[in-house]
Amino acid sequence: MQRTVYNDDHEAFRETARKFIESEVVPVYDDWYEAGIVPREFYYKLAELGAFGIEVPEQYGGAGIESFKFQAVLMEETARAGVSFGGSGVHVGLCLPYLKKLATEEQKQRWFPGFVSGEIMFAIAMTEPGTGSDLAGMRTTAKLSEDGTHYVLNGSKTFITGGVHADRVIVCARTAPARDDDRRFGISLLVVDTKSPGYTVGRKLDKLGLKTSDTAELSFTDVRVPVADLLGEEHRGFSYLGQNLPQERLSIAVGAYAQAAAAVQFAKEYTQQRNVFGKPVATFQNTKFELAACQAEVDAAEAVVDRALEALDADTLTAADAASAKLFCTEVAARVIDRCLQLHGGYGFINEYPIARLYADNRVNRIYGGTNEVMKMIIAKDMGL
Repeated sequence: MQRTVYNDDHEAFRETARKFIESEVVPVYDDWYEAGIVPREFYYKLAELGAFGIEVPEQYGGAGIESFKFQAVLMEETARAGVSFGGSGVHVGLCLPYLKKLATEEQKQRWFPGFVSGEIMFAIAMTEPGTGSDLAGMRTTAKLSEDGTHYVLNGSKTFITGGVHADRVIVCARTAPARDDDRRFGISLLVVDTKSPGYTVGRKLDKLGLKTSDTAELSFTDVRVPVADLLGEEHRGFSYLGQNLPQERLSIAVGAYAQAAAAVQFAKEYTQQRNVFGKPVATFQNTKFELAACQAEVDAAEAVVDRALEALDADTLTAADAASAKLFCTEVAARVIDRCLQLHGGYGFINEYPIARLYADNRVNRIYGGTNEVMKMIIAKDMGL
């Protein structure tokens, strides 16, 4: 079926992105993979491509386009090529919505030009060693100074994507104790300068997949954060986090769908080239049936993603809608990628082949952005259960 979610502008951007990936990423991706990180300089090239400024208002140097679809195109194209842009997806996909919605005019003038140019890379720090899905249980604190000019930040965060290269990190911290009747009260968002004394980047975590993504541990020891860098209103951070979760979860669904589609293509190409018993693996009935079944699942995931993308742009995507899309697409991707790896035989287990890397990268989709078990809880609640 022909997709209708994208227009000519999206397809023109797709062509540009595809050429960019082929020339700037594919030739050096193995080096990035071995190093376990994308070079910081690469983000300036992404900025020149226009990837960071699409949704930033024009008065701050962006294109002012209110649509997530261009980011979806990038996700599809990186998956298609079997590569990654590292932690830069967090910069645009997770951090930008908070900045657009919550930043003051003065903050936007300070941060957005650098955001667009790649001079100021953003990350967001929510998860702590003892708090994942239960963000209300966070222990990182930010106490207002006696003169009211700054906060003093103490605590630690983990699993922070983009944490190594980040210049500014949106840190979720307790600025007041939780109330007896409201555990979510008292959390605020602070945009922390990573050059601040007491701010420390710990280990770059050695992950099962997403090897080129700089995921780090962060710690804060008496870090002074100016009051001018408070994002939104004090103590309301938890509600802000909830407002952006639908887009975050949709982005995971889009990525999972794109990975599944890429896996089918990788398996198709491999089985057409690989000969067994004197003929291509693709000619065996089992191969045809497996690939046909995988393609049918990818088609279904595509329909879910496209409908959700339209809903997000129309501002009608609900939390339950996004949870459903994430749950379905990530489960589909897990099944499809596993079956496509099987069709590669022993070579599917070798990291030299993109299907192996894809298999490892895909696994986290069912964990981050809220585990799939949490997605089921959200959907069930929406059903009145």
